[in-house]
Amino acid sequence: WCARRWAAEVAGLLAAARRHSLGVRPDGTVVAAGHISAPEVRVKEWREVVSVAAGSVHAAPNTGRSHSVGLRADGTVVAVGWDDDGQCAATGWREVVAVAAGWRRTLGLRADGTVLAAGRETEGACAVAGWHDVVAVAAGDWHSVALHADGTASAVGSDRRGQCAVAGWTGLTAVAAGYLHTLGLTGEGRLLVAGDLPEREEVTGWRGVRTVAAGSRHTVVLDGDGRVRAAGDDARGQCRVDGWRDVVAVAAGSEHTLGLRADGTVLATGADDHGQCRTRAWRLLDVG
Repeated sequence: WCARRWAAEVAGLLAAARRHSLGVRPDGTVVAAGHISAPEVRVKEWREVVSVAAGSVHAAPNTGRSHSVGLRADGTVVAVGWDDDGQCAATGWREVVAVAAGWRRTLGLRADGTVLAAGRETEGACAVAGWHDVVAVAAGDWHSVALHADGTASAVGSDRRGQCAVAGWTGLTAVAAGYLHTLGLTGEGRLLVAGDLPEREEVTGWRGVRTVAAGSRHTVVLDGDGRVRAAGDDARGQCRVDGWRDVVAVAAGSEHTLGLRADGTVLATGADDHGQCRTRAWRLLDVG
């Protein structure tokens, strides 16, 4: 349990969306990579942040369709960026222990196991009021996913490709959500898949998985030995992670992938149209 808790905390230090990346420094400040004038990268004033999330849609225009979310140590939330549907209206939240961000939507997991949502309600992805005993949340483009304390999962929102068909899943330790699919990680280190994922056969054959991240159309996993694997759309080089080693956390954006190494540096591969892969100078862990 302690190892899983640590893995979740480290994973929260890194986030990726369509056109930007976020990282939490050891001092609680946040760094961002992306277009310098974009509203979602205006995080310099954030303080005492312990985790971040980044939201966008896979097919969004190049500008104005992303937002950033930060969880502070005191359980409050900050958010900046695109706010057309109120997805940044989370500043009044309290007792939050984890955050997730999808397209037009922000989720907050509270200490009592309930979930808050802000943003677009049309597809039902914000209909999380009935969730209880939740220990982790994930936000896809059109749907939201919860991991419950008993190892089961719930999902709400668009289900046109079966991405919300998770009711029979058990023994889970983590969940991830992409464009039209949902991933569940079991305690045995295997992946379960719901929805439209062309690489389903490949990823369900993987073993020894410790951490999973879902991009729009690609899947990234971290093994216990710090090795990273990726499958799916590689049109922008987002799956070119074979040489990565000593990685402790991964994040998947729409078309790029990030990896946090044990020395605190951040690896990046994939689309870099807006500078979202310019993370070489980042140091996110205090290794003495």
